[in-house]
Amino acid sequence: MSQANLPNITPGITVNRDDAINLLLASIALEELGLSHVINAEAEKLQYVIGTLPGLTTPATISDILAVNESVRDMMNVLTKKELLLETMLSSVLNSEVTIGATGATGATGATGTGPTGATGATGPAGATGPIGATGTAGVTGATGVPGPAGTTGPTGATGTTGAAGAVGTTGATGVTGPCPTCPPGPTGPTGATGVGATGATGAAGATGATGVTGATGATGGVGVTGATTPLAAGNFITLNSQPQVVANGAPLILQGNNAIFGTLISNTSGTGTINLAANHTYFVFYAAQGTLTTTLSTALFLDGVIVPGTTSSFTLTTGAPINRQLQNQTIIQTGGTPSTLQIINTSGVSAQFSTISISIYSLQ
Repeated sequence: MSQANLPNITPGITVNRDDAINLLLASIALEELGLSHVINAEAEKLQYVIGTLPGLTTPATISDILAVNESVRDMMNVLTKKELLLETMLSSVLNSEVTIGATGATGATGATGTGPTGATGATGPAGATGPIGATGTAGVTGATGVPGPAGTTGPTGATGTTGAAGAVGTTGATGVTGPCPTCPPGPTGPTGATGVGATGATGAAGATGATGVTGATGATGGVGVTGATTPLAAGNFITLNSQPQVVANGAPLILQGNNAIFGTLISNTSGTGTINLAANHTYFVFYAAQGTLTTTLSTALFLDGVIVPGTTSSFTLTTGAPINRQLQNQTIIQTGGTPSTLQIINTSGVSAQFSTISISIYSLQ
């Protein structure tokens, strides 16, 4: 059987080593984003079943809560393993040698474009308030009014008689003014060689045209879609298996790194085993720890120095050589009126060696 070959892609695609590393980093980032959405969905599943998320009309039973709890536990176990795989992939990519080529010469500045200005893009809708409706079209301009009729031209005055050749005729006497403005003027006396008739009266101005009809108002835009709910706070703390630690009985497991922290309700100082939680909040907690099982291997969550019921995970070896086992559990806790501390405690009864340790915390309200 022949080996598989890459298909002949036309046109050709050239990807150098640096481009490949950038594509790998982008794929890891996209996978992390997808995992965060899955974790958020699991948290909302818990909020829904315990009644802190709107939509549940019938109260959930104890069996419903236990079933959802088991479903979330299984999903978080898968996500934890996926996080460890992405951590290994990221370390491999970051340790790869990246070459930087010489900077190419600056190209000549292109000529300024003379194309028409593009239309202004529409404003995107707001989260809660719908976009403003489009402005109605302008009303049609009214028709121009019909010009009024031109005034009648006044009668041309009579041409004066021509005087005798060589001699200028005497100016005729001015006619008597009529008794009223509407009476016709008196006759013009004779002039010299040329007589000019009187100018007729100016006609009245035409009437102004009617105003055009105003256009209708545009329809109001619909209400925008409500944005997705975001957790109040989240934190993921991890210790890699390259740094194993021996933990005494009753002592906390040390967290050597803050993988991701969102918000201000959860904090941890790297290199300690204590996580700080804000007062008066509900949190979902999932932890996993891999240790060497010799006789008994056991861990549990402690809130303010007191064990949280139902959070113990343990194994017992009766015969055979020591083996590696993963302990894990999850729960929902409520802090009181003052800030609280959370720890993963070794409850094996003896000192035990632990390697990979992780704990994820999400505030539900």
